[in-house]
Amino acid sequence: MIFEKIRELRENSELTQRDIAKILNVSKSTYNRWETGEAFIPLHHLNKLCIYYNVNMDYIIGISSCKNENYYSLQLDKVIIGTRLSIFRKKEKLSQSSLAKILNTSHSTISAYEHGKTLLLTVFAYQIATQFNISLDWLCGRNEKKNR
Repeated sequence: MIFEKIRELRENSELTQRDIAKILNVSKSTYNRWETGEAFIPLHHLNKLCIYYNVNMDYIIGISSCKNENYYSLQLDKVIIGTRLSIFRKKEKLSQSSLAKILNTSHSTISAYEHGKTLLLTVFAYQIATQFNISLDWLCGRNEKKNR
């Protein structure tokens, strides 16, 4: 799980929760909730942690044992993420409504993601990556390798 890896990375770097919270520009209590699994870390903060620790998202979420890869981009772009979500969904022959049902959300939410209006929630990105064997780094536009 995400929280186990971010704790492990922090401890291996001999940093405190307060140190990482400052790096991410969040409160220590907010960071603590991410590290204890009480809340999902937002995708843009997860990306920032990956950059800081020089690891890929697939490693942090526990779907790859490979820590580093060559990155296509380190910036998250809602339009790229939305486009890749649409590519994935169509390849899996899923309608927006059926994907919404799988993720327990609405059709309009999936549409907003795919049109780049809203940044995909980490919990949904995690579910897609783990359930459909899709690289989270690919989904987020960080590299070109679709399958992990």
